[in-house]
Amino acid sequence: MKLRTCLGTLLLAGAASANAAGDDAAQNVATPAARGFDIAITVDDLSAHGSLPPGMAWPGVAERYLATLKAHRVPEAYGFVNALRLKDAPGSEPVLDIWRKAGYPLGNHTYSHLGLSQAASLQAWEDNVKQGEAPIAARMAGADWRVLRYPFLDAGNGAAADPGRHDAAQAWLKQQGYRIADVSVSFDDWAYTDTYARCLAKHDTAAIDTMKRDYLIRVDAAIARMKALSEAVYGRQIPEVLLTHMGAWSAATLPEVMARLDAAGAHYVTLAQAQMDAAYRAGGPQAANGTLPERVAMEKHVDTAALPQVPPVGQLDTMCR
Repeated sequence: MKLRTCLGTLLLAGAASANAAGDDAAQNVATPAARGFDIAITVDDLSAHGSLPPGMAWPGVAERYLATLKAHRVPEAYGFVNALRLKDAPGSEPVLDIWRKAGYPLGNHTYSHLGLSQAASLQAWEDNVKQGEAPIAARMAGADWRVLRYPFLDAGNGAAADPGRHDAAQAWLKQQGYRIADVSVSFDDWAYTDTYARCLAKHDTAAIDTMKRDYLIRVDAAIARMKALSEAVYGRQIPEVLLTHMGAWSAATLPEVMARLDAAGAHYVTLAQAQMDAAYRAGGPQAANGTLPERVAMEKHVDTAALPQVPPVGQLDTMCR
């Protein structure tokens, strides 16, 4: 998924003055962390995302990722599978079994990470979804595995030659018994994965440190925007659904990401718990395209110019060449 926004400034205002009545009132004004928010963690591109750095193995990446989630008592992290990676990322298939052994579920991300707008036809996309089912169903026996995450968060409204594709795909998925895993926030971890592998291969620790510093600045900004956007669009803090990826960069930086979520007041819930909220059941002509609050803000013409902005990813392609 690609979120491209510009750098801005988060202004936090307010100080309490004190008398007996004022102190009582101040106690009722929770800090952002104290207010808290529910958030479900979801992980795309199992069994392997992006390039594998030298000396690593995909099962080890998955175990590092899962250890962090368990340390933060995350009750569930849906892993969305691109079954093609079981073939073109040698040694990655055990990741699916490791994920299930951890007690976390698997869902469908299409066979080859095919965006609905990119597909030659709706039928071709449906076939791609079906093609990805077998390794998921085999490992989710007795459990509900028909949960789909649209690749690229592309639910079809970009298919100019086929304007009905979005609604037709939604109807087909419902007929097949699928639920949609929507997304409300992402930190664009995907963008750093291949650069990280190159920099590790070159032992360029300075470049990696720069990447981490810039990435965590973006994480902080995205969390601030997430909270402010929810208030601006819904007038309240909705449950959030975070999109991450099963890659080496994501596993390496996840401890710092989770620490920031904790500090911001995160309470970890399942995907189903998050999506019980009315915000996720609203539907609409753009349903499942992009991230939920951003698309609703556009649909409702909510002015988000004054909200915290997320810095652009930067020129990662030029690093460690």
